[in-house]
Amino acid sequence: MSEGSRGSSLAFGQVVIGPPGSGKTTYCHAMREFLGRLGRRVAVVNLDPANEALPCPCALDIAELVTLPDVMDSLGLGPNGGLIYCMEYLEANADWLRDKLQGLRGCYVLFDCPGQVELYTHHESLKNVFAQLAKWNFRLAAVHLVDSHYCTDPGKFISVLCTSLSTMLHVELPHVNVLSKMDLIEQYGKLAFNLDYYTEVLDLSYLVDHLASDPFFRNFRRLNEKLVEVIEDYSLVSFVPLNVQDKQSMRHVMQAVDKANGYSFGDQEHRSLEALMSAAVGADFHFASTLAVQEKYVQSQDKAVEEEVMDL
Repeated sequence: MSEGSRGSSLAFGQVVIGPPGSGKTTYCHAMREFLGRLGRRVAVVNLDPANEALPCPCALDIAELVTLPDVMDSLGLGPNGGLIYCMEYLEANADWLRDKLQGLRGCYVLFDCPGQVELYTHHESLKNVFAQLAKWNFRLAAVHLVDSHYCTDPGKFISVLCTSLSTMLHVELPHVNVLSKMDLIEQYGKLAFNLDYYTEVLDLSYLVDHLASDPFFRNFRRLNEKLVEVIEDYSLVSFVPLNVQDKQSMRHVMQAVDKANGYSFGDQEHRSLEALMSAAVGADFHFASTLAVQEKYVQSQDKAVEEEVMDL
């Protein structure tokens, strides 16, 4: 039997990637609960050998194969080198992963991946693991989580855009970029532009102009202009806002991912979705997620201004 035909039926899922602290594990378990309420059989697979404090049990854990502390102790490597070794070890033991995944056939699989950026921008091992999953008839979308607090700092946001673009080009999977922790964005400070400017990645020249007001960044204006030109020339990067506590927000991310990996749900799931969303936000829930988040953000800002005026 050929490698690609070992599992004849298609399996769908997501590889959840992003920098440390972006909320990958929280997203995986929130999405598992959300999809489970729609009737999908969902399994979470932990591919992060440094993730020792899992909030919920996983259907499959890479710790059964290799752990970061063991690698660091036995080989004398640091955290970054140890994670790279773990991913190379996983790639070399792809048969172990294939055999374990056989028991999850029929499930929609969420792969919780490590938080080391280099693994997604230029290192080959995890990319090769994703390619193997495709050969085993997994239809995957990469869900790239980025902490929304980067929107409050134009310099960091440009850096995030460059990292997201590099990840999209390197991983070579259908891609959905997500701004996570939107429920906390008002705590990070006032945004220079409306939220849709960041989610849709509109004319970035305004961002460069805004950066130029900072004496430090003024010296790097030409560099920032060139970085922005690269991002706009590819015209690939945009974001979906996410608040894992908001069912409407989870629904929009789910639909973006389903469109990316080709998953098509049946009538029963559609009815479950309608019932879930109606219970969550009322019967008329057809409005743009970005506008909903933006409205909440603006209201919080207005309230803060009113409190400042009252104090005066």
